[in-house]
Formats: sequence, structure tokens, C-alpha cells
Amino acid sequence: MSDETMSTFRQLKGADRMAADLALGAITVFGVLWVAGVHQRLGLMMLKEQFLGIILGLGLCGTFLLVRRSRRETGPNMVDRACALAGLLCGGYIAVNYDTLVLDLSRITPERLVIGAVTLLLVCEASRRLIGWSLIVLAAIFIGYALFADRFPGVLNAPSSSPERILVYLFLDNGGLYGAPLDVAASVIIPFILFGVLLTAVGADRFITDLALAAFGRYRGGPAKVSIFASMLFGTVSGSAVSNVAMVGPISIPMMKRAGYPPYSAAAIEAVASTGGQIMPPVMGITAFLIADYLSVPYLTVVTAALLPALLYYVALFMQADLEAARRGLAGLDPAQIPRASVTLRAGWPYLIPLVVLVYAMVFASWDPGPAGLLASACTIFAAFLSPHTRPKLGQLARAVIACGRTMLDLLVLCGMAGLIIGTLQLSGLSFNFSNTLLAFSAGNLMVLLLMTGFVCIVLGMALPTAVIYTMMAVLVAPALTEFGMLPIAAHLFIFYMGMLSMITPPVGLATFTATAIAGSNFWRTSLAAMQFGIVAIALPFAFPFSPGLLMQGGVVEIVSALVSALLGIAALSAGLTGQAWRPLSWPLRVMLVLAGLMLLPSPGHSQTLLLVNIVGFGLAAAALVLSARQGRAASPDRSR
Repeated sequence: MSDETMSTFRQLKGADRMAADLALGAITVFGVLWVAGVHQRLGLMMLKEQFLGIILGLGLCGTFLLVRRSRRETGPNMVDRACALAGLLCGGYIAVNYDTLVLDLSRITPERLVIGAVTLLLVCEASRRLIGWSLIVLAAIFIGYALFADRFPGVLNAPSSSPERILVYLFLDNGGLYGAPLDVAASVIIPFILFGVLLTAVGADRFITDLALAAFGRYRGGPAKVSIFASMLFGTVSGSAVSNVAMVGPISIPMMKRAGYPPYSAAAIEAVASTGGQIMPPVMGITAFLIADYLSVPYLTVVTAALLPALLYYVALFMQADLEAARRGLAGLDPAQIPRASVTLRAGWPYLIPLVVLVYAMVFASWDPGPAGLLASACTIFAAFLSPHTRPKLGQLARAVIACGRTMLDLLVLCGMAGLIIGTLQLSGLSFNFSNTLLAFSAGNLMVLLLMTGFVCIVLGMALPTAVIYTMMAVLVAPALTEFGMLPIAAHLFIFYMGMLSMITPPVGLATFTATAIAGSNFWRTSLAAMQFGIVAIALPFAFPFSPGLLMQGGVVEIVSALVSALLGIAALSAGLTGQAWRPLSWPLRVMLVLAGLMLLPSPGHSQTLLLVNIVGFGLAAAALVLSARQGRAASPDRSR
């Protein structure tokens, strides 16, 4: 457990620990029962909001018992216990009464105002403890706008709402606290979090690391390639950047440092590799499920569209790590440190069963994500019993259930706050006005609109998690992007990718911060290196509107041409950014290759202009490489003498 986690979570004892473990375990159990449809099989009529009330109440209870008020406090006091009980009671109120409340949601009564105010205050305090003040300040700004919208000038002018109306709407309407973000977290993410913690409980994390070592450890810069490959594999089932760093970093970062990578470079590679887990199918974190919900499309549609960009992300990182190793003259690992692939697969093949089942259920059998994740979790337990080395004990499974609930605390509170923000945007009408404002400022130029959107995402990313950024921008900006003719999936993935940078960009960058703590490096230097290694995450999304083939939209020719063009662009960008091809590059040649890479990223498609841009970019890259080769021959001694 990291120092940051230790400083956030209390080490409970006695009755407090028992109560917290019961709440955390209950989050997992109720989530599994809901996804499995047990209530339907038993003939129980239960609305989605009633289930969400139970889950949120348990989450608030667990948060106030487990999470510190401040770094200096010694343990839970009576206020914490009272807040934990109040969270349960507020959630219970929704669970018991929502079937009658839903008949007249807009009615304002003293009971609704009091319970609603207590619930929202508890959610805000839980957010302060787990995430900080950023979401609370943002929510306060938007609520303030909803209160005084009639006093704003121009396009921001809108009818204002009373405090009572705002409170009841955010508390009871399914567009507020119990909206799509919390629904996705409770109905879809719980099975995947359980899947991840079960894999760790039965030792799959070591199998993944050994598999990466066997595949790439012997090559130049092997430890960096091991880090990238292992983080990509973890990303297929985790989707959490910080969790990936915490899993892979303690193994990969020391290996990279021993191989000759500077601490800041080792931490940056791990942070960027782990951040890519958010875009790596089939899990992709919570945001991919939110995209599917907002677009009302099957989750498989989002996964398919995200596949090529995710692979290109890792190809770019792999190229840069390889060229960085060449520039520094770094070799691979000692063969004695590398496990044999055959031995690794023989010992860990049962771990492949749940992964295969998950892919089959989601891709070929068209299962919904929640049940597919639940099936994969069950297969993990089954597979673990196939080998005496991986067979779990009952205590391990119980701890995994509790660990799943603990991981869900952040997500439940984050998604609850996201629901409050989105509910306020919808109630005030700011989402419509904001889109119109962006359209006016862009003056009909799509690239200007993309740059403005990217800038806003990066600025918000300095304080907000990816899912919150996406949720806000999907409401505020996505309509403006689609007005320009962008495919809806392209618009939402663009926002997703740009918002993802919050994991590596300063001044917060949680993935970078975690990797920095492991490496013992300077945070700001690590952040700058991470931005360099993650440049494709910035550049590639700008090609989405012009390269639908990258999102698997269009025919085979369009998809292949987009892929080839992007690969050439990534290769040129990687060489230019690292300053290395088959030899070190001068600054003029590096600038030429970076420009060439940016010109090669969009595919030609049916546009003559883009075809010309691609041709110029290809010519520029070829010229830079030819000049580099000539400089190399001129610098080498004349061997004919």
C-alpha cells in the first residue's frame, strides 16, 4: 500500500473495522446480486434508484469510517460515526421510498429538503476526504450559476432556479445524484473491479509481469518494454491508471533504473504506460461505459472504435522507449533474470481462461458489460482451483470482496459528484448555451474548436479525474463537435482522450505522482518527460475527425490507409521527440520529423487536401532520414584507407 493510501485510509480496529468491512463487502455483494438479476428472479420489484440508494448509502458509511478527516487525526470520532450512520439512513430513505417519490418528483416538502440537504452535504464531505476540494468548488460554481443565471449577460443569460428547486432536483431526479455516472459505477464497474481484485488475489499480477519479462526482457531497453507490455495487459482488465502504476511500478521502475534509465524517465514511462490502460479494451475504465450510455450504443461499439487508437498509443510509447534506449546505449536484462515463456505459461495458463471468456462474452456473444464482468469473475475463481499453486483460500476471497468495496469508494463518491454537476448543467441550461458559445468563437473552423476543447480538457484535468472531465465535456462540448459533422463516437472519444491527460499532466497527475513516489524522482521533471512520452495521446485524437478509419468506421481500404498513415506519423514523431533514428539526430532534423509526423497522422481518405498533406509529410520525413544517413557517413572514418 502506498504512503498516499496510508495517509488517506485509517487502520481500523474492533467494532469500527467490523462495521467498515461489512459496508465494503455489502457494496460488492449488492452490486453482484443486482447485475445477476437476483431480485428479478425472486419476483421483487426494485427501481434502479432504490438500488443506487443502497450502494451510495453503503459507500458513504464506508467512507466516513475509513477515510481520514485530516492527516493529523488519530481515528474515527463520534462525528465520523454519526456521518456514517446518516449516510446509511439517507440511502435507506431512497431505497424504501423512491417507488412512491417517483410519482411526484418535483414536489417540494420539508422532509425532502432536509434529507436532500444532508445527503448532498455528506457526498461533498466524502468528496473532500477522498478527492479534495476541486469537485466541490466546481459544483458550487455551477450551482451558483443556476441560482443567478438570469443576471448573466449575453448567451449565458437563462432563467434562474430557486434553492429549493435545485436541491430537490439534484437529490431525487435521475438526472442528478442518482444519474448515469452513479448508475454506471454501481451497475457495471463493480463486476470489473471484482474481476481485477480476484486476479490479484490468485496471483495473476505476477503471471502478467513474468509474461512481459519473457517477451521483452532480453531486448535493448528491455525493462521499459516490460513496463509497457505489463501495463497494457493490466489495462485490459483494470482500466485504472493509478492501480496499474501501483501494480507494475514497484517491479518495473527499479528494473529500469538498474538498466540505466534516469529515475524521472523510468517513472514517466510507467505513468504513461499505465495511463493507457484507460483506453485499452475490453475494460477501459468507467469512462467507456459512460460513452456507451450517453450515445445509447452497445459497449462493443465503443470498444471497437477505441481499439486501433489504443494500440497506436502503445506502439508510439514502445517506439519512444526503444529509441530512448538506443540513444542512451542501454542493453536488455541479464538472461538469468528473465523467466522462460514456456515455464511461465505452463504455470499460469489458468489465468488466461477468464480473459478469453470475457472477450468471448463481450465480443462474440454480445453480453452486456456487467454480466460479462461477473462471468469473468466467476471464471477467475474456477480457474484458480485448477492448479494447487493458485488455489485460493476462503479468507483470500473474502478479502477480495472487501477490497472491491474499498476501491469502489472513490468511484461512488466521484460519480455522485459528477451527477450533481451534470444535473446542475441540465437544470440551468448551461450545456446548450456553452455549445453555442463555442460554435460562435470557433468561427466555423473545426480545428479551432478542437484546440479550444482540448485546452479546456487539459485545464480541467489539472484538478479533475478523467470520468468527471468526460461527463462535463460530453454535455457541454460534444453537441458542438457533432454540429460540425464529426461522428458522435469520434467526438466523445476525442473528449475522452484529451481528458485522460489528467493522469499525467501537472500540477496533479495522479499516475505521475504515484510513479514519482516509487522512483524517488522530481515530480515536475517526471511530468515533463511523461508529456513527451504521451505526446501521441495529445496528437492522435486531432486526427479522429479526418480519419474515421482509425475508429474502425468505413471500409477496409479506409481503415488500412488510416492505420498505415498513423503508423508512419507515429514513427516520425517518436524519432523527432527522442532525437534518435539509426543515429542521433540534429535539432533541425528533429523539427522536420515532428512536423512530418503531425502531417502523416490524418489519413487521406477521400480528401485531396489531406492526401497532399500526407505526401508532403512523407517527403519531409524521407528527406530528414536521408540527410541523417548522409551526416552519419560524413562523420564516420573512411574505411577504404
